[in-house]
Amino acid sequence: MSKLSGKVIWITGASSGIGEALAYELVKQGAKLILSARRKDELERVKGNCPAEAQPFIRVLPLDLSEPNTLKLSAEAAIQLFGHIDILINNGGISQRSLAKDTTLDVDRRIMEVDYFGSLALTKHILPHFLKRKAGHFVTITSVMGKIGTPYRTGYAAAKHALHGFFDSLRAELWKESRNIFVTLVCPGWINTNLSMVALLGDGSPQNKKDDTHQQGMHPNVFAKKLIRAIEKKKREVYIGGTKEVLAIYLKRFLPGLFSKIVRNAKVK
Repeated sequence: MSKLSGKVIWITGASSGIGEALAYELVKQGAKLILSARRKDELERVKGNCPAEAQPFIRVLPLDLSEPNTLKLSAEAAIQLFGHIDILINNGGISQRSLAKDTTLDVDRRIMEVDYFGSLALTKHILPHFLKRKAGHFVTITSVMGKIGTPYRTGYAAAKHALHGFFDSLRAELWKESRNIFVTLVCPGWINTNLSMVALLGDGSPQNKKDDTHQQGMHPNVFAKKLIRAIEKKKREVYIGGTKEVLAIYLKRFLPGLFSKIVRNAKVK
């Protein structure tokens, strides 16, 4: 039996991509799911694609990570759906494809609001619930860009780096509160989703095309299976992607000068 069987798991960004793939794989593990994203019709589609016998244990809870004033109510509603939450998977977010000099400050703020403050808000609203139960697990999907920086990703990399700073600190704080509340940071590489399709250009409009790197990336179902193993093992940090992306993290750590020479000439758009 899976370690996640019967666990109540709340997934943001569950209407497509990584979040959708996670929903299908977690259902196979016997988990109870709360699916969140902006588009209720897409959440219902994901639920409808799950086996009929699992659907009574799946709830749909639309939310918008860019609307911070609504997220406290969303967290309260999520807890009430099954009476508690065991795992929060902060997966919702947006990406970027523009040079810093061409990117308006409003776009930087929008990326930070969704990718950082949205996850931060839900985490803070769920934290008292975990502390009261003395159990819980925060799983936050960041990116390889949370560990490195490349051209065309300034705002995105900034938001993902911020997540690492917050959740590393939170993990240290929680160690003194309860040894049964865990924090897992997940750094995907190139995954074959539509993330690049809706990535923001410098003026805030969507890119409307899929990057070749994403087109050739890891299938989201493969990613989801690897992530589930990391959740079961309560890993502190995990890198899931192709060899090039994962190698870049270690290259930046151990050979920063060489990494800098490589990345400034990389064709990453």
